[in-house]
Amino acid sequence: MRTAGKSVPKYRKHRASGRAIVTLSGKDHYLGPYGTKVSRLEYDRLIAEWLSNGRRSTTIEPDEITVVELIAQFLRWSKQHYRKNGQPTGTTENHKLALSVLKKYYGRKSVSEFGPKSLKAIQGILIKDGLSRRSVNDRIATIKQVFKYGASEELVNPEVYQALSTVSGLAKGRSEARETEPVKPVADTLVDQTVKSLPPVVADMARLQRLTGARPAEICILRPCDIDRSGEIWLYRPESHKTEHHGHARIIAIGERGQAILLKYLVRDAHAYCFDPRDSEAKRRAARHEQRVVPLHYGNRPGSNRTRKPKTKPGDCYTTDSYRRAIHRACENLKIEKWSPNRLRHTAATEIRKRFGLEAAQVTLGHSKADVTQIYAEADIQKAIEVAKQVG
Repeated sequence: MRTAGKSVPKYRKHRASGRAIVTLSGKDHYLGPYGTKVSRLEYDRLIAEWLSNGRRSTTIEPDEITVVELIAQFLRWSKQHYRKNGQPTGTTENHKLALSVLKKYYGRKSVSEFGPKSLKAIQGILIKDGLSRRSVNDRIATIKQVFKYGASEELVNPEVYQALSTVSGLAKGRSEARETEPVKPVADTLVDQTVKSLPPVVADMARLQRLTGARPAEICILRPCDIDRSGEIWLYRPESHKTEHHGHARIIAIGERGQAILLKYLVRDAHAYCFDPRDSEAKRRAARHEQRVVPLHYGNRPGSNRTRKPKTKPGDCYTTDSYRRAIHRACENLKIEKWSPNRLRHTAATEIRKRFGLEAAQVTLGHSKADVTQIYAEADIQKAIEVAKQVG
């Protein structure tokens, strides 16, 4: 019997006892009297579980597995579970970072040896390392998630996970962990000053985000095919957004001023990203060429001094990181206060709430409610359209 080109452990007879046997991950499993239907069914069950677990034994006793082995299995699961449009999200990398301290100090311990006191010790280490209270709580929650996963896969005794669940998160003002400053709006005067020094494409991204209150990621992945231009107010439905896994729809209304920004980016393939870093790079090179003072018959000609195999190449759309870095570079060059794109969203929220009320701000920014009917959803879209007419 073979699967996907790899051999599967055989159903064999144990001569000394006359029982059927199969060896999985170096461990023998006795199946019952050799040749019987019951032993065949038990063999099929064990092989199915072994294959579904990535050709690893599913019958490891809780006290036989180490913490680092549990982390490895959890990360493999995380990579397969946290995906969007067939691609891994950044969640697994966040998990790796959160689990680094657990791996460093307790990796060689068995999972049964890791209890509430050990988890509190990690809390103390993270606080000492200077992490904020919220970051400490997030990383402790990830560690608990690992042991919950282990319990569900019968790799960890459920009592171990239950004991870890008794450890509370750090409460505000009741621990030595530092508190982070809340994200504040960025002044429009600062935005205007920065935008003048940004590459044209990034400048338009920032202007559009300021008008719509969209998330940075929603600006980065905007495509012509995602925009309904049939009405006075355009409706942008991102192909992917933060709350889609909860079944929530996201519609961003774009008014007259936002439409004016977008027009020149819509004359391209409908499924291409509007804000393409390669456009920025081409414009940067063109600008440098215009400023050239050395005659063309001297020195390097355009394109002749490029690295054949550059370590990084511009992608087909900005990421939230590259978008943020472009803004940070402009601020550093101007020697002004550094700000990030998510603050534009807060600026838009502040203005909309002040002019139109809290409900209008929630609707425009896509803040989901737990129980919302289709009637309310229709009313919400109309509110967003009315805001866009006046804000732009």
